[in-house]
Amino acid sequence: MVTNTHIHVQTKGDCELIDITRQVAEKVGESGVKDGTVTLFVAGSTAGLSTIEYERGVLSDYQSMWDRTVPRDITYRHDAAWGDGNGHAHVRASLQGASLVVPFVSGRLTLGTWQQIVLVDFDNRSRSRDIVVQIMGE
Repeated sequence: MVTNTHIHVQTKGDCELIDITRQVAEKVGESGVKDGTVTLFVAGSTAGLSTIEYERGVLSDYQSMWDRTVPRDITYRHDAAWGDGNGHAHVRASLQGASLVVPFVSGRLTLGTWQQIVLVDFDNRSRSRDIVVQIMGE
């Protein structure tokens, strides 16, 4: 069985991390599928998906890592072409990845004790994000 749905999230941007674990678990529960996988995909080229311990210190460390790895304040050719100042967001999102697959058993996500599913919005402004949720299993 395959079901398709989505999760809608309003973001602030600037490397904001939003815990969507509860919404994903609800979608799995509503599907009626007991064992399988849930594939998540964020539509857009300036956001990504991951798992993380959703704790203030780790969130701060994660955001700082991006500032060191893909700085905002350097020249990006995308910015010169489009003038929107979010070249860094496109590069960060491509490194992060737009999709995530999580298995579930007996209707429950098989996440670790301190592991949550997060949407990361790298853009330089707020956005309305849609996450495709495809549930496959039996």
